[in-house]
Amino acid sequence: MPERTEIDDDDDEYTGTEDGETGEGARHRWTAPDDAGGQRLDKALAAGLPGLSRSRVQALLERGCVQDGTGRTVTDPSVKVKRGQTFDVFIPEAEPAQPEAQDIPLDVVYEDEDVLVIDKPAGMVVHPAAGNPDGTLVNALLAHCGDSLSGIGGVRRPGIVHRLDKDTSGLMVVAKNDRAHHALTEQFAGRTLSRTYRALVWGVPSPREGRIEGNIGRSSTDRKKMAVVSGGGKHAATRYRVVRSFGTALALVECTLETGRTHQIRVHMAHIGHPIVGDPLYGKGRAGRAGGKHASALPEPHRERFVGFPRQALHAAELTFRHPATGETVRFQAPLPADIKDLSDILESL
Repeated sequence: MPERTEIDDDDDEYTGTEDGETGEGARHRWTAPDDAGGQRLDKALAAGLPGLSRSRVQALLERGCVQDGTGRTVTDPSVKVKRGQTFDVFIPEAEPAQPEAQDIPLDVVYEDEDVLVIDKPAGMVVHPAAGNPDGTLVNALLAHCGDSLSGIGGVRRPGIVHRLDKDTSGLMVVAKNDRAHHALTEQFAGRTLSRTYRALVWGVPSPREGRIEGNIGRSSTDRKKMAVVSGGGKHAATRYRVVRSFGTALALVECTLETGRTHQIRVHMAHIGHPIVGDPLYGKGRAGRAGGKHASALPEPHRERFVGFPRQALHAAELTFRHPATGETVRFQAPLPADIKDLSDILESL
């Protein structure tokens, strides 16, 4: 059976626990013995922490669950360990092996025996995890599709081949059998599947059309955030185009992913100085206030509607892929959801 993988476009965060015994949901401090000096970090930690394989250590590093003795997050598994160096390893609690089916309404855009395309609402988590054990898209899919879903009987995220952040709305494709799952995964890996987003951003990007390229990795100052990093991380590229500008305050931007990294569009737009309206992690300027100088260009009656928007104004608007059974190129679109459209309507009226 083909190996199942997912494209990580969603929150994949971990909240550490207090010191305690080594195991799931614990924090463990490890000090490198003399014979570990010069070894790769992933190899040394796997040897020094019972019960953790090298691949598990690498996954923990990627998730930002390892810190050195100074409190700096370490994500590079190839870092050479020094004798006597100390590391804190945060081990997340295990997720349930089999999510429960829950009768949660889905906005189905298209469905056949191989694939399901849905328009995910903002606020819905894709898969169960710590803090979100149920009420997720996976729970809804189990009820909607039953035993036809790809991956039932062992995989925790049945049918899921890519993800969206909890508060990002829009199109997702779900595989309903193993053949479709494998074919879609290959398209994601080969970058032949196209995903286009619409976002309201602060300010107007210049030039109005371009490409943002910069490796994305865990922030060295905040494990909950990603950042464009100068060393390490994963290659990431986003193409953008200004669809409509509203004075100097805001723009409606179309973004197309060339790669799929955690928070990619949010990080890249903030990196070029045009964070997404409402983004709780990346939306504040240097002054610590959403919108900054751009917000001051909005009329007072409407300013707070944008500054206080309760989620990132980001929507997966278009999805194009080859149908796994027919090979035909299929394209789906989803209009802006009501909350983002309300903001757009306000701008159109100014």
